Amino acid sequence: MSEPILQAVNVIKRYGKFTAVNGITLDVLPGTVHSVIGPNGAGKTTLFHTLTGTVPITEGSILLEGEEVSHLPDYKRVLKGVARSFQVTSLFLNLSVHENLRLAAQGRNPAQAFKLWRSAESLTAACERADTLLGRLNLTAVAQRVAGELSHGQQRRLEVGMAMAGQPKIIFLDEPTSGMGIDDIGEMKRLIHGLRSECAVVLIEHNMEIVMDISDTITVMQLGQVLVEGKPDAIRKDERVRRAYLGSMITGGAA
Repeated sequence: MSEPILQAVNVIKRYGKFTAVNGITLDVLPGTVHSVIGPNGAGKTTLFHTLTGTVPITEGSILLEGEEVSHLPDYKRVLKGVARSFQVTSLFLNLSVHENLRLAAQGRNPAQAFKLWRSAESLTAACERADTLLGRLNLTAVAQRVAGELSHGQQRRLEVGMAMAGQPKIIFLDEPTSGMGIDDIGEMKRLIHGLRSECAVVLIEHNMEIVMDISDTITVMQLGQVLVEGKPDAIRKDERVRRAYLGSMITGGAA
């Protein structure tokens, strides 16, 4: 069995007297989609913040390829191979789609990203990476359009592409299909499923059909703790999950 690329060990995050994440332990394996689900207020986004370094943990340990990173801020974790997209789209809206991807690719070397005098070799490599991603994202036809003019679904795919541009070891995706129509959801689903060939994916997603279709492992959270973890079929049948919040959703009923 593969060694986990990311391990959270008894992670706790408190805000004053309130414990948002309470003793979470999980392993994310390479080349897998690991989904984190749960009712509103379960602590999913706070867990993402701690794992990616947006906020410091109160107690516990976070290991990336066996290296302790819980003390590192988010930008240093990026340099070690962590990437993230957020619930709210974060793009350079006045730049073209290609320029967004190129800048993200150059971000692998932050000292070079906004340098006026960059080596031709580094610029060429970044452009080539952007060109490759355009095809993966199904955005080639809009490569020269300003990102602010894209549809919501296209913007969400572009944001995932920007996370991919740095060739990370693990990508965290927070509600990537939020606000999408059916066609856009299908595109995003195929994109996330295909990411496993490059990296591990940790996913927060409210659409249970997507979670059940593309996840290798699902962690269900409730009140800041792990309620249950397992394969999609086991989660679908688990009575604790049904009682917690899913009801008919988990069997494919109405959301």
